[in-house]
Amino acid sequence: MEQKRQQSTPVSSLTRRKFMRDGAVAAAGLAVGLGAVGGRSAYAQEAARKTRSYNPQMEYRRLGKTNIWVSAVCLGGHWKRVNVMAPDAYKGDGWLDANLSDEAFKKNRYDVVSRCIESGINYIDACTKEEVVTYAEALRGRRDKMYLGFSWYQEEMRNANFRTADALLGTLEKGMREAKLDYVDLWRITMHEQSSNHTNSEVDEMMKALEKARQQGKARFTGFSSHDRPHIKWMIETYPNVVQVAVTPYTARSKELPKDSVFEAVKKFDVGVFGIKPFAGTSLFKGDSSPASPTAQEDDRLARMAIRYILCNPGITAPIPGLINAHQVDNLVKAVKEHRELDLKEAKELDAAMDEAWARLPADYQWLKDWEYV
Repeated sequence: MEQKRQQSTPVSSLTRRKFMRDGAVAAAGLAVGLGAVGGRSAYAQEAARKTRSYNPQMEYRRLGKTNIWVSAVCLGGHWKRVNVMAPDAYKGDGWLDANLSDEAFKKNRYDVVSRCIESGINYIDACTKEEVVTYAEALRGRRDKMYLGFSWYQEEMRNANFRTADALLGTLEKGMREAKLDYVDLWRITMHEQSSNHTNSEVDEMMKALEKARQQGKARFTGFSSHDRPHIKWMIETYPNVVQVAVTPYTARSKELPKDSVFEAVKKFDVGVFGIKPFAGTSLFKGDSSPASPTAQEDDRLARMAIRYILCNPGITAPIPGLINAHQVDNLVKAVKEHRELDLKEAKELDAAMDEAWARLPADYQWLKDWEYV
């Protein structure tokens, strides 16, 4: 297996110039803007101000060696509980079976994206074909306002028929065509949750596909999604020029291992990290996630404390919760503005809430408990 690849040269001359100009930002710091630790260089400040949908009231973090700057909280692709806001959004029982043509659902997604843009949130992580199509449509006419992550998981590594470079590139091209996208900002292929179940040759094929997509200018940046800590570390170390971003769980109970942590490789190889499941699915909350919920105020407070806790780990670029209304967007923006470190009372409250969240985890989410130490 090939252990090291030469870094691809972006096809677009505009992208090439941008990469050259922003290269020095790597040493300038990880975050700038509201709530960021002081002392960042003027160069880093200027680079962040040029990011998409820049808002001086938002904090921005450098997404590893991509050298782009993303908001400290971003929009996850999942829309769990969106039927609370749009009652006819689901054709079946679950969020994956969404009725993409339902007008209330489409308006909900458009409005949430709009509030994100207004607030300075500038990345969407879409990991299913439904999410890609929906968010591409929500961004129609304003594609330059947000970075869009792409994964068409139904025809990627979880499907045995799509584990070669050619098949994966076919999925990317199909997805771009159906979603009417000229390019994707980040192709982050969805692997098995336990990605070590893939053979080394399958992983190598995936990396070839990612590298070729970057060479062809179809994907500006590349990475993967996995829930397998040792394997994530191995892939970062083995393919340092292909793996620019990792998407992986990180909850309000996760902690960095003192030795052999994933974040050792993240820091060494300058990898951006998006943290999924910051609220343990929706198990952190007692209410239904609507603004009218009797427990909305308490749930909002827990959400903000969870975000503040996660952002204290500089190895996490941004948590990416799914959001179903503008109120939730506003609440996350408020979290970024609040004092970052939890005080003793808040830490105790969040810890107790996570005990309850663990007790509420459904059977298919019990694996999250294994993400206490990363």
